[in-house]
Amino acid sequence: MNHIFEHSTDLPVSAAEAYAWHARPGALERLTPPWEPVRVVERMGGLGDGRVVLEIRVGPLRQRWVAQHRDAIPGEQFVDEQVEGPFARWVHTHRFTALGVDRCRYTDHIEYALPLGVTGELGAGFVRHKLERLFRYRHATVEADLAQHHQTRGAASRVIAITGATGMVGRSLVPLLTSGGHTVRRVVRSQPAAGDILWDPDRGSLDAGQLEGVDAVIHLAGEPIAGGRWTAERKRRILESRTRSTILLADTLARLTQRPRVLVSASAVGIYGDRGDEVVEETTSLRASGERMFVEQVGQAWEAATEPAERAGIRVARMRIGIVLSPEGGALIPMMRPVQFGVGGRLGSGQQFMSWIGIDDVIGALYHAVQSEKLSGPVNTTAPHPARNADFIATLAHVLERPALLPVPAAAIRLLVGQMADELVLTGNRVIPTRLVESGYRFRHPELEGALRFVLGR
Repeated sequence: MNHIFEHSTDLPVSAAEAYAWHARPGALERLTPPWEPVRVVERMGGLGDGRVVLEIRVGPLRQRWVAQHRDAIPGEQFVDEQVEGPFARWVHTHRFTALGVDRCRYTDHIEYALPLGVTGELGAGFVRHKLERLFRYRHATVEADLAQHHQTRGAASRVIAITGATGMVGRSLVPLLTSGGHTVRRVVRSQPAAGDILWDPDRGSLDAGQLEGVDAVIHLAGEPIAGGRWTAERKRRILESRTRSTILLADTLARLTQRPRVLVSASAVGIYGDRGDEVVEETTSLRASGERMFVEQVGQAWEAATEPAERAGIRVARMRIGIVLSPEGGALIPMMRPVQFGVGGRLGSGQQFMSWIGIDDVIGALYHAVQSEKLSGPVNTTAPHPARNADFIATLAHVLERPALLPVPAAAIRLLVGQMADELVLTGNRVIPTRLVESGYRFRHPELEGALRFVLGR
């Protein structure tokens, strides 16, 4: 039995611009929701005659999906047809219909048949629901990405070097940039691909010549600060992974003949320490050395390591990033699992503030910092509405349609993670992104429930 699915959205760009976005590297990665176990294995050719190979993971099982591109009319349409995969038939037409100079209608039209004949039809409702969930995400992402790229339409494309490109944030940031027409050069420790730059911060090794002429650098590298008890050795690695890499990068950029115009360097809201109910902006003073927790010491040393680049005249934006919401890693997964099993609840008193931000707003803010000459110095990279832990967990439970009735005592958290409990879990800060907002950044997901629903496909 043949089925038809169609979803349309009006986009704030021309049909030609929307089509061009789909033709660039990274577009398919941007269209793949973070909750879907799908990986791009191979791509060849363009929208008229190319093909894409995907790997779909279902538990321990792996399945290939091979799609052939055809029938491309630049600025109007292209077609993907499954030649190997889970459906008995799948023909997906992407249409772009001009509505004016800077508006178009974007339509996904899919004709498909389920496998296994009559037996397969028992799952028709489930498949339809999955398609609706998938294409709501895809269209929202395309609309937001194109709107952000459109703001700098006419500006030259940039060559952007990125450290930490394989981390959770980097994996989302790279396709955002490449689908916008920019060239990304990953700074990697091993197995460099064409165009990559090899470095080894532990040995102080970085080829300066490969950075000559790069327009911007985004520095994300650093060992995750959560994910295990803080032994003395682990604290040393956390601190040195940030300071050594940043000093090496900043010193190297400062010595270049053709320096980048901007260094966007990751930092974290932990630099403010525990501030209770105090509203924290970029002008809020940092605490003196005798009062600092470990996360504050790390943050201040991390930011200070960028100073050689700043002294050399490079604009430096220090992005103080909050708790990143993504099902691909970070703090959301350990908070979500107990709730999914019906045993979740507030942590400790639940009154501590959590300064959170959705993954697409993190990468959107990093991209904005590259493009906006207004941004330098500290930049709070958090959503506008931080939430108390109890409210965060209640909202997460509501989105997941689960109860959240079992609070976790502070003593149990301290027993489980040690010092980290009193620096990352049971304390917090109420950080406001004043400078991002004043510089014109428009948040994709300013409210907590909307952000959670988007990244979880709920």
